[in-house]
Amino acid sequence: MNQTTQLTIFGEALFDCFPDGESVLGGAPFNVAWHLQAFGDAPKFISRVGNDTLGDTILAEMKNWGMDTNWVQLDNQHPTGRVNVTIDDNEPSYEIATESAWDFIADSLIDSPPQAGLFYHGSLAARSEISHHTLQKLTESPGLDIFVDVNLRDPWWQKEDICHWLEQARWVKLNQDELGELGFRSADLHQDMTRMHSHYHLDQLIVTCGEKGAIVRDQDGEFHLIKPTASNQVIDTVGAGDAFTAMYIHGLLAGWEITHALAQAQRFASQVVGLRGATSKDANFYNIINN
Repeated sequence: MNQTTQLTIFGEALFDCFPDGESVLGGAPFNVAWHLQAFGDAPKFISRVGNDTLGDTILAEMKNWGMDTNWVQLDNQHPTGRVNVTIDDNEPSYEIATESAWDFIADSLIDSPPQAGLFYHGSLAARSEISHHTLQKLTESPGLDIFVDVNLRDPWWQKEDICHWLEQARWVKLNQDELGELGFRSADLHQDMTRMHSHYHLDQLIVTCGEKGAIVRDQDGEFHLIKPTASNQVIDTVGAGDAFTAMYIHGLLAGWEITHALAQAQRFASQVVGLRGATSKDANFYNIINN
């Protein structure tokens, strides 16, 4: 692939609301799109926000960041998404508001849907009937190379749905706990990855393992491991996985070797945990990138 490849991101845009009253732009697909914009990849971000103050803020911040807002729908009936985040021992937990605007991304409002290029989506955005249908329609094009970011948030997922999305994917990223929740759980992580990788005929399976780093299994059955770099300060781990994903996708577009993509992705994720929330509005924050 190359960096002229059309890049489409589908899913939720919302606000992460912290116990101290601070609210930060969030949603895994939004975070990934935000980072990729900073990396120069100009993603098309398909989402939906409410016709309210939070929605206005999201659109304004996207414009200030140079992002294309033409693919973000405006909802007059449902509010912009919110997630209440609580932190316990540096591990975030999430209370996700229901009936949010991003649950109602309408297929009928998407002009010229993408027919080719890299298409990223998570699993959470498909929790509702309308957005699920839209994602189903968008991913029907055989010209798309699909990257699925598994994001299991109880009670908003069903295994049969996740399996459907995985069957369409070229690349899949998930964490070690999610690998187990999908039925690939034994005492041997490599064996579990091999089973999942083979079952879904993936190009690459990417598994993040928290403090232990991350592992990729490639098409040749080889494993590539990266251990985490030291973080100067951990504010919270919200969005660390999204940062990893964004940099890894940038590496796919740029044609990086897996080892280089892994190292850059892990390094960037270690930098993001020093932020409150998942993104930065400081362009200099993104100078970490090494093409």
